[in-house]
Amino acid sequence: MNPDDFRRHGHSLVDWIADYLEHAERYPVLSRVKPGEITTALPSSAPEDGEPFETIMADFERVLVPGLTHWNHPGFLAYFASSGSAPGVLADFLSAAINQQAMLWSTSPAATELESVTLDWLRRLIGLPAGFEGVIYDTASISTMHALVAAREVGVRDVRVRGLPGRSDLPRVRVYCSEQAHSSIDKSLVTIGLGQESLRKISVDSEYRMNPAELAQAIADDRASELLPIAVVATVGTTSTTSIDPVPAIADICEREHLWLHIDAAYGGVAAMLPSHAHILAGADRADSLVVNPHKWLFTPVDLSALYCRRMDALRGAFALTPESILTGDEADAARRNLMNTGIQLGRRFRSLKLWMILRSFGAKAIRAHLAEHIRLARLFASWVDE
Repeated sequence: MNPDDFRRHGHSLVDWIADYLEHAERYPVLSRVKPGEITTALPSSAPEDGEPFETIMADFERVLVPGLTHWNHPGFLAYFASSGSAPGVLADFLSAAINQQAMLWSTSPAATELESVTLDWLRRLIGLPAGFEGVIYDTASISTMHALVAAREVGVRDVRVRGLPGRSDLPRVRVYCSEQAHSSIDKSLVTIGLGQESLRKISVDSEYRMNPAELAQAIADDRASELLPIAVVATVGTTSTTSIDPVPAIADICEREHLWLHIDAAYGGVAAMLPSHAHILAGADRADSLVVNPHKWLFTPVDLSALYCRRMDALRGAFALTPESILTGDEADAARRNLMNTGIQLGRRFRSLKLWMILRSFGAKAIRAHLAEHIRLARLFASWVDE
């Protein structure tokens, strides 16, 4: 595609997107296609010769659009919100064009440093103290997995070098969460080799919040059974009821027992931007890590999850590794800034660009107004149900 064709097709694509965002309500919320219908409508093999962009777009509208669930539809009320916005769409368009690979500071100084700056903006907006350093992943499931890897690094001696299997010196590890916690915690423990039997789920009260007294007793019982507690996951905004665990009481227990405290605030955390709701993150300053998802309630297209950590040295200790193929000679100076050292990924795209553009385009004042209006509408709906 030459530059002139790109301009022409780009303009037509922006027009299509603008029309879609303006009139999302004209589509059905749920797709009407049957399983396999899209597959049979597409060729079984790739074309030998290139096809015109107009033909490709026609097939997109004819075959794929009918198979979309329209999360942008005003009538879409399932799951947590996925609140994209026009500035985020444009940012993703721009990010794809400049095609950054931000594994090292040297491979993209702008992407590396903008991620730090933008996450610091968000940290201030939700009221976390300066000791928290942020890093972007794709989803809260991945953020939580990385937090639990850091907890494992701190709580299990020599785990990076010696691993877990066949160690006579290592009792079964324990991680704790409530019965209402997200399934990503189970998946994380499966992924990092601890297994689902390592997860102990604590009962909840009448408002679906973790019971701190039961948590404390469970830890004591596990220690008496010579198990190894390493972490607790508290939730601010559970999936089923948006309940909020009593984080201050849980933090007291974690500090006394020397356990890693991770807070899953993927959905509810951004509400702390409102002075009236800052209390939802009470005690979060005492956590070791916290996840919040801008792609849920901060007008950011999927995907973008922010993990904040007070002990980023533990995360880097688990993942820092520089293969010879990418040695640059300035590793010691740049190690702290190399994003590849903060997780399992080597390749990292320029996700922070869309959050930066969204925060600048809306401004904190307008975002707070939107959040407040959403909460008002939720209370109004609740009043109708109660009646």
